[in-house]
Amino acid sequence: MTKIYDWKNEIKEDELNSVIDTLKDNGLVILPTETVYGLAASAFSNDACKNIFIAKGRAQDNPLIVHVSSKKMIYDIVEKPTEIEEKLIDSFMPGPFTLILKKKPCICDTVTCNSETVGIRMPIHPIIHKIIDQSNIPLAAPSANISGKPSGTCVDDIKEEFNNKVDLIVDGGKCNIGIESTVVKVIDNVPVILRPGFITEDDIKKVIGNVKLSDKLFTKVTENEKVESPGMKYRHYAPKTKCILVEQNNQQVNKINKLISDNSNCCVLGFSEDADLIHISKDKFICLGSKNNLQEISSNIFTCLRKVDTLNCSFAIIEGLEKKNLGLSIMNRLVRACENNVI
Repeated sequence: MTKIYDWKNEIKEDELNSVIDTLKDNGLVILPTETVYGLAASAFSNDACKNIFIAKGRAQDNPLIVHVSSKKMIYDIVEKPTEIEEKLIDSFMPGPFTLILKKKPCICDTVTCNSETVGIRMPIHPIIHKIIDQSNIPLAAPSANISGKPSGTCVDDIKEEFNNKVDLIVDGGKCNIGIESTVVKVIDNVPVILRPGFITEDDIKKVIGNVKLSDKLFTKVTENEKVESPGMKYRHYAPKTKCILVEQNNQQVNKINKLISDNSNCCVLGFSEDADLIHISKDKFICLGSKNNLQEISSNIFTCLRKVDTLNCSFAIIEGLEKKNLGLSIMNRLVRACENNVI
């Protein structure tokens, strides 16, 4: 049985030493961040990072993000950032933001899938931040989920699928943000969002003045295409149950009700405002939150997607949002969860 440490109320110093020793011994530890739980190992160790891929069942060309605790640690593991990259670091780190930079040889090739670049993030969550700071080890830490499944935002969602696959799990309670970090690469002096997250296009525009969205945010990446960010290439965030995403428009609820009438063995992931308008039993309606509170939706989305498989339905219908600001990030996850099955 994998050990679980309960740090929801406080970081326990004796267990902290055990976590750090485990990471130094090339072990795997699941840790909370402000976005989602991460499956962490030393970014210096090929052996440890290979075990991340094994535990997750992760494709060997899907790179890992490295988590640090300070600017000094960034400088220790990557080549000198440009002026624009420095500005992004100063503006959004620590926080739910990942920047693609050129790595130094100390970061093992398993992390980057033999690429010259690596995604760097400085989490603000006190638990993972303290572990990185006190161990002085940058941590490779993709989302704690079996690859393809919804990410884990609370320990109860993921402890069974990782039992006996990792050494330790640290329970820090529910993650506040609930979707993975924004991933950015500066190309020709312009920040390009490779994966949208809590830090939005507008947030970056206010700091830099110019920003672009990758044209891969809502399209399928080809099998042989190399990617620099997680979440771009493979089936992501998806329950086993087939999902259909209904885009936001003035006919959205009508379209959902038509799908329900054509197949009664379905469930709906929808918004509280539409609960009484959607013709489905309460036990088959999974509330994502209020469409007027996007942060609430982002924090609920993966737990709601995981709930779908417990209902034994033929398919799930999901209400879509406007692709704007945090809504863009949420829709990116929903499109991937539905494998681009959108109406």
